[in-house]
Amino acid sequence: MRDCPKMPSPVRNRIGFPQSSEAIVSLREPDPADVPQPPLRSPRTWRAKFADAFRGMKVGVRGHSSFFVHFFFAALVVITATVLRCGWTHWSILLLCIGFVLTAEMFNSAIETLFRGLDDKTKARCHAALDISAGAVLLASLFAALIGCIVFIHRLGQLLGWNWSWTG
Repeated sequence: MRDCPKMPSPVRNRIGFPQSSEAIVSLREPDPADVPQPPLRSPRTWRAKFADAFRGMKVGVRGHSSFFVHFFFAALVVITATVLRCGWTHWSILLLCIGFVLTAEMFNSAIETLFRGLDDKTKARCHAALDISAGAVLLASLFAALIGCIVFIHRLGQLLGWNWSWTG
């Protein structure tokens, strides 16, 4: 074993804390002038924030082929709602569902993009996150389809004069 020089142990008080003045100084708040400050950046303008957001949407939509499927069904929903002459309430519900599915797909795309940047060892541990985000898109799509069916069947029933009275 190597001989190491022994450091003198500081004198301790009854509680066990060092009594040297150096220990007392280290317990004080640091002087703000001594703390390194991060470089100051000017705040981003709203224009720059929106430019980044639109760039992110473009990257998310162009980078993943599943958006084609979602846009195709969104177009079908818009055409069907137009043909059935849906009211503003139905349009609001349908557009909310479309936006919800597209937002879920954007989050899934973001997680996939992060996943692609990981090393193989980390990918093995984080693969479940990718499955969960894909499952979230599937769940959003299924509920949007269910709500769309309810809206369209209701509107079709109104146009055909079906009796919708469920109370006795």
